[in-house]
This record gives sequence, C-alpha cells and structure tokens, in this order.
Amino acid sequence: MIPFRLFLLACLTVIVGYTSVTIANHGWNLLPIFFGDMAAMGWPGQFNLDFFCFLLLSGLWVSWRGRFRPAALGLGVLAVFGGMLFQVGTGFGYSHALSI
Repeated sequence: MIPFRLFLLACLTVIVGYTSVTIANHGWNLLPIFFGDMAAMGWPGQFNLDFFCFLLLSGLWVSWRGRFRPAALGLGVLAVFGGMLFQVGTGFGYSHALSI
C-alpha cells in the first residue's frame, strides 16, 4: 500500500504544480477553452470529451455507491469537478471521514 500512496502523492504534487503554473500563465478561464476544443472537433477536443466522460462516470459511480443520498450526490459532484484530486483524497483514506 505504501508504493500506491507514494504514487498518489507524486500525482498530487505534479497536478498541483502543473495547475499552478497554468493558472499563473492563463488564468482560471478553463471552461471556454475545454469546451472550445471539443467544438473545434480536433484531437485536443477528442481527449477532452473522453476525459469528461470519465469524470462523469466517476461522479455517477460515487453517487450510486452512496445510493444517491444527498451526501453521495455532493461527493459525486466533487468527483466530477475535483477529478484526480478527489481520487487522491479517497486513496489516502479521507473518504472514511466523508463516509455516507
């Protein structure tokens, strides 16, 4: 389990660092770029669509796992918008503090 947690920590560190640099260079304006790439029908848009479907599936699974109770729906939304940061948190066992 320790190697897995080290992997999650490495992912968290890289994502937070990369996101920080991106926000510093381009601001918080993610959604128009994200959906604009999809509307352009190119490879970046295809990747974004695939990734977005994965996030939606993740949120749906989290909500289903909690039997669609209000707290589970909240965690599902967090899974969609939190992405890997949500997954890393649950991998470190923080989901037990949020158990439904």
